[in-house]
Amino acid sequence: MARQFMKGNDAIIMGALAAGCRSYFGYPITPASEIAHAAATHFPALGGVFIQAESEVAAINMVYGTAGMGIRAMTASSSPGFSLKQEGLSYIAGAELPCVVVNVVRGGPGLGNIAPEQADYFQVTKGGGHGNYRLIALAPNSAQEMCDLTMLAFDLADRYRNPACILADGITGQMMEVVEIPEPKLVPFDHTSWAVRGDAATRDNLISSIYLEPEVLERHNLALDRKYQEIKQREVRFEEYRTDDAELVVVAYGVVSRIVYSTIDEARDRGLKVGLLRPITVWPFPTAAIVKLASRVHHFLAIELSTGQMVEDVRLAVEGRCPVHFYGRCGGMVPGGAEILAQYEQILAGGQR
Repeated sequence: MARQFMKGNDAIIMGALAAGCRSYFGYPITPASEIAHAAATHFPALGGVFIQAESEVAAINMVYGTAGMGIRAMTASSSPGFSLKQEGLSYIAGAELPCVVVNVVRGGPGLGNIAPEQADYFQVTKGGGHGNYRLIALAPNSAQEMCDLTMLAFDLADRYRNPACILADGITGQMMEVVEIPEPKLVPFDHTSWAVRGDAATRDNLISSIYLEPEVLERHNLALDRKYQEIKQREVRFEEYRTDDAELVVVAYGVVSRIVYSTIDEARDRGLKVGLLRPITVWPFPTAAIVKLASRVHHFLAIELSTGQMVEDVRLAVEGRCPVHFYGRCGGMVPGGAEILAQYEQILAGGQR
């Protein structure tokens, strides 16, 4: 296993290659452009395909077509570009096709800026396109996880025939760290039963998301929902740090969770019983873990690079068992350790409700 110093964006491509993906379709956009650049360098060199599409809309539809052949395919973008992919993602989910999409989130709404945010949480976890569908969504907080969770995303996408998303932020995409590059592995999924490849083996297969009869479309939606319920039962991933005796549990993901990790021990040194729950899957969300903690902790604090999105899922999980507080920065502003520690002190002193 090789070790290399690289950006998180480059690590995504290392994970995709190790997962057996050889088809990339995209359009460059800051702060995600290195993903396309790395794909352009490595995919053709390994016998794969890289196409810089004429637009994000074209790119996601190229992914749609390639996924329909049962071939691992991916695309990546940043917030405004990811918005343009939403109709295609709805079609892909409706047709039950596996693929991986990456969103390296930047400031918004509109063109915003190219600084980091987490304000695409609603778009990714609630379904930014139309209809009753879900994306499996993984939120890395390091360059290593950009690699490893991309590999996992391909397996989850294939296992459930559903698009999977890497929800990153501009800092995680741009920062450089040492990454253990995994060995390539064989793709363990056979898609002959549903893929369409224009050969005799797949001649009878049909991929579509149109069901004109209401009764038929309802059955399809209910079947999708059963799949999503299975994903919620089997694929929740999270980490806890010093929650055993915590009075205040912070919920944070991505780069914010790294900042929070650095404050927990200092808070403990000050006598503040603070712990962290970090969602790794933001969909499915670790609701059960929060419910368990809510039976004994005094407060929750959601910290996000937004004006408040994930906090709604925390509140839904807590269901009024204890107060849920929120602290957010937006527009590309990132909280420092001192201001986060001040939040802990204020909450535990009873100054914030």
